[in-house]
Amino acid sequence: MAENSTLRLAWRGLGRNRKRSVLAIAAIGLGQFAFLATAGIMRGYADHYFDSVTGPLVGHVQIVAPGWREERAVDQTLSDVEAMLAAIREQAQVARAVPRIYAPVLAALEEEGFVGMVVGADPALEGVADGLLGSEELASLLRDGRVLVGKGLAQQHGIEAGAELAVVGQDIDGSIASALYEVAAVVESPVELVNSIGIVAGLQDAQALLRMDDEAHEITVRLHEAEQIDQAADSLGAQPALQGVEIKRWHEVIPQLAGMIKLMDVYSLVVLGIVCLASIAGIANTMMMSTFERRRELGMLLALGANPGRLFRMVATEAVLLGALGVLLGTALGACFAALTAGSGFDLAELGGEEAFEMGFQGVQIASRVYPEVRGSDVLAGVSAVLVTALSACVWPLLHVARLEPVEAMRT
Repeated sequence: MAENSTLRLAWRGLGRNRKRSVLAIAAIGLGQFAFLATAGIMRGYADHYFDSVTGPLVGHVQIVAPGWREERAVDQTLSDVEAMLAAIREQAQVARAVPRIYAPVLAALEEEGFVGMVVGADPALEGVADGLLGSEELASLLRDGRVLVGKGLAQQHGIEAGAELAVVGQDIDGSIASALYEVAAVVESPVELVNSIGIVAGLQDAQALLRMDDEAHEITVRLHEAEQIDQAADSLGAQPALQGVEIKRWHEVIPQLAGMIKLMDVYSLVVLGIVCLASIAGIANTMMMSTFERRRELGMLLALGANPGRLFRMVATEAVLLGALGVLLGTALGACFAALTAGSGFDLAELGGEEAFEMGFQGVQIASRVYPEVRGSDVLAGVSAVLVTALSACVWPLLHVARLEPVEAMRT
């Protein structure tokens, strides 16, 4: 009964100056919305970067020969690749394991030569959405000695589909390697290496060119869940077929991306701090003004024998109500934002034009469309922060109530 009357008095206190209460609720709600929107955008942005880089290029786990990352020598290969792939695919966490070959070559259409990079790719594995080619149709063209040429390389040297391309390089024994390929298609890839100098051949064709026997330079591993990376890397390292090779997690291969994702989390916390400041300012101002205006009423309640603890509860309840209404408004706005952008996302290039969003990271072009993701944990963090700051903000008004002298208060 006492709790109900306390809640009723607190609710009535908010209604004494509705304009002031509405402004405080709006400020808190705007802060909560800003936090949810920022957290959603930052998470969507980070996930977008993560998928764009780890998908076609790095994978969640990468396996190479010792020293290959530093030197990129043609003869630094993984041996017994089929046995390695079989051991990798036995792991329950693994969704896909993809072998690749990289070899610098001199290529020519007729007389003039130019530098290229033969990229050996398995058509059966690279035609998926997050593969190097990203299209089953393109992957199906890698057969019978045919290759795909990156759009940038093709434009620079006038290469068209149907042309014959001669390549000369060095095989793993140091001998001259040469071949004549038919260009099946010109492709635009998000991977800058493929786009600018890439000559993508089937894995077996690349092995034949370099005289490799069941060898590759790299195996990229994609997992069902990115959260399983540490467990998967440890399991792979214990496999007999994978002894003597380098097994690296994605954040060890590209620590810059890991640092950027952590920075985005910090940015969200900064916005949450701003929400707390807005809440403290709004609630403290509203509660202090309300307490001063009600000195006479509070003094009368004390004179009639009201317990000071009950007055404390009333002021604290009023502060919590103010914060709860504000955070409820902000959460509703955040939910609307999430619902409106979940399916279609929004294009960051629209904020400044296509030229303003020429972005790449670690040799991968990043698309400008981002899909914000607001989680329940974001809402909970915002609610908890606002409620804690609401209670903190009412400390000053509570101290004022504690010092009230009933007779003096009723005279004001």
